[in-house]
Amino acid sequence: MPTIAIVGAGPQLGLAIARTFGTHGYDVAVIARNPAKLEDLAGKLAADGITAAPFPADVLDREALTRALQDAAAHFGGIDVLEYSPVGGFDSTVLTTPSATEPSHVQHEMEFQLYGAIAATQAVLPAMREVGAGTLLFTTGAGSIDPVPQVGNVNAAAAALRNWAVNLHKELAGTGIQAAHVGIDVSIGMSVVPGFPTAKPEQIAPVYWELHTTHRDEAERVFSL
Repeated sequence: MPTIAIVGAGPQLGLAIARTFGTHGYDVAVIARNPAKLEDLAGKLAADGITAAPFPADVLDREALTRALQDAAAHFGGIDVLEYSPVGGFDSTVLTTPSATEPSHVQHEMEFQLYGAIAATQAVLPAMREVGAGTLLFTTGAGSIDPVPQVGNVNAAAAALRNWAVNLHKELAGTGIQAAHVGIDVSIGMSVVPGFPTAKPEQIAPVYWELHTTHRDEAERVFSL
């Protein structure tokens, strides 16, 4: 069976992506820092008839993240798709406008978004190169493309990840490996900003399947309503 590894798997978008791929015959490795929540996710997928297994790791711990992906590959016999979409809690992030941003305000977000994505990619890309096939998908908010002053430091790191992901797509062209960035221009599940559009995770998840299957020439997709 082919396998998707979801880094930052949670009960909203991560679960919806897992179900989308799982219903197409994929096994699912769910990776996040909370073991109990991962067990719950794996249980929900199992109830849907999808084979899934949890691999706890914090994306800020590069060695743990690499081990989790290596363990997932060993458990399922390889990783065909990597999806990277961890969500940082605002309790650990100081939000700053561009003019008030200090280097330290961006550093945590760079560690979380860009450096975590790079570490995850390095863990799975060599095996994909060996077989000449695979998919690497990286998620940010649409502020990576059209930044919002209130979250200037978060947007700066997200833009760095977007730049790197699109550049990776260019590098891997012709190798059989797809890399793409997904920018989400909606609130997921519930509105956090009055008047801002909201979408269900089930509406967004098909974008990932399309980038993996029928739109492999695309380096980026922005989801909006």
